[in-house]
Amino acid sequence: MTKHKLTKRKVLRYNEYYGQREILDELYKKSSEGQYFNKLYELIIDENNILKAYRTIKRNTGSKTKGVNGHTIKYLERLSKDKLISMVRSRLNNYTPNPVRRVFIPKSNGKQRPLGIPTIEDRLIQQCILQILEPICEGRFHKSSFGFRPNRSTHQAIARCQHLINHSKNHFVVDIDIKGFFDNVNHGKLIKQIWTIGIRDKRVLCIISKMLKAEIVEEGKPTKGIPQGGILSPLLANIVLNEFDWWISNQWETKTTEYEYNQPSSKIKALKSTKLKPCYIVRYADDFKLFTDSRTNAKKLFIASKLWLKDRLSLEVSDEKSKITNLRKNGSDFLGIRLRAVPKGTSQLGYVSQSKIEPKRKKKIIEVYKNKLKDLKNNASVDKVKNLNGFTLGIHNYYKVATDVRQDFNDIFHIIYGKYKTLKRKNIIVKKGVENEVLKTFYKGYNEELESCCKITLYPIHFIHFKKPIQIHPEVTPYTEIGRKRIHNTLNVVTVFELERLRKGNFGNRSVEYLDNRISRFVGQNGKCYVTGIRLETAEVHCHHKIPLKYGGTDGYDNLIIVHSEIHKIIHSTNIKLILQTTKDWTVKSKLKLNQLRKLANLELINF
Repeated sequence: MTKHKLTKRKVLRYNEYYGQREILDELYKKSSEGQYFNKLYELIIDENNILKAYRTIKRNTGSKTKGVNGHTIKYLERLSKDKLISMVRSRLNNYTPNPVRRVFIPKSNGKQRPLGIPTIEDRLIQQCILQILEPICEGRFHKSSFGFRPNRSTHQAIARCQHLINHSKNHFVVDIDIKGFFDNVNHGKLIKQIWTIGIRDKRVLCIISKMLKAEIVEEGKPTKGIPQGGILSPLLANIVLNEFDWWISNQWETKTTEYEYNQPSSKIKALKSTKLKPCYIVRYADDFKLFTDSRTNAKKLFIASKLWLKDRLSLEVSDEKSKITNLRKNGSDFLGIRLRAVPKGTSQLGYVSQSKIEPKRKKKIIEVYKNKLKDLKNNASVDKVKNLNGFTLGIHNYYKVATDVRQDFNDIFHIIYGKYKTLKRKNIIVKKGVENEVLKTFYKGYNEELESCCKITLYPIHFIHFKKPIQIHPEVTPYTEIGRKRIHNTLNVVTVFELERLRKGNFGNRSVEYLDNRISRFVGQNGKCYVTGIRLETAEVHCHHKIPLKYGGTDGYDNLIIVHSEIHKIIHSTNIKLILQTTKDWTVKSKLKLNQLRKLANLELINF
């Protein structure tokens, strides 16, 4: 999961907080109908849009990263609402972006990835623009694009690949590696693509053009490329390759035919009777796979794609890194997963998808896990154990969609068991683990004896079940009523990302018992506020002691309850007038729960 990416719930809630839902829905609807937009600047500088952008970047972990002026989110926090809005409007009125700070982060292959970090003010402006442009682009983007889009994920991309392997019999995969994609995007072509997609407000196009040419410290002004690290960059990258998505799709999947078929399967059957070559695309950012049915067709598809990318987008393809794979004979790596097509069995004809962790990723997991065990051996601490658990939960959550994931993690456990056994021999790891809500939820069915370190139960790295990834429903989008209903139906499950966010933070001298039970309570309540029943963001969570510690309360599970941080203030408030005003629209049940908690805290009951 990327740092800029909002959760599904945040997108929906922020749109509602700032009264933008109807505006964004209308943009999406008109874009889906092929309409164009000339007056977007006014929407970008709208007060509600600016406040929503501020709230969004405030929640991002990157908000604490300094730009060239040394400012972080704390600088914006000190501004009044009017000054914040005035600053954004005045900057955009005659926009000149601040220089971008260059930083390098390590890549998995040992090389360095260059990032361009805009100032916090420019990030706020980019967020303002993103919020208005995204629904327009979503109305035009191809369904087989999964990267950096709302409500789409790597798991859905893998699900689409597995579907094509299982049902389409297109077992030849073309991997095309674009040389330095983000560094070589043609600025002029990109602006034309933005115009073509429907964004035709010249003021907005001019601002984006200036962003693309923002000076990079000690490097000067770029003449091409999209700066990685900017909030708007992922959307711009998708705009660039959306044209390629549709070009591939129109060769087969969305090919226009003389007769209009009611069922897609009937259309595909008719296309197979022609000389057209079947092909499908699955793309995640600049990483994509093309599926077809023979090596001959795969070679033609590779050559045609290479020429198209060069002629239309001025992008070079690396012949050395690009390849064609017969999935019936060899595996093909995609997003950390190795995919293959294997025979169904002696009693059934055909092939089915088989997947496992990509070998390089598997090796890296082993290396990281060994290092974390080594750290525990040298100096075990609560933070290190929590970090190890967070790592285990994270890799389990990501790789659970591989069909052979159980065997993969058994292999990993056998390799690292020597170091694990040493910690057991030294009594650093002991057999005194206690089952909690996290284990019940994510490790259901684990029947071996639980182990712990520093009184924290360890998550078993070798215990994991395959979970079939689900393809995204075509109606899912945050910009329609039907789409939102489908999203809301998936929000009752606590995610690994939320647990990781809850795990981090400064909790002072809180006990291990409290920290562990806090997370267990959040899982047990399905992330909902005990009083109001509203699903909480991790930043809104407060773990309340029913009986305060000063009155003899403990950090035990039964004495803790999860509430919204603002509700916690109401529980302890002595301002009756404020309480009545805040709770006037509450249900009877919520009011009863509030009084129940106030009674336990020896506070005056409210006469509603």
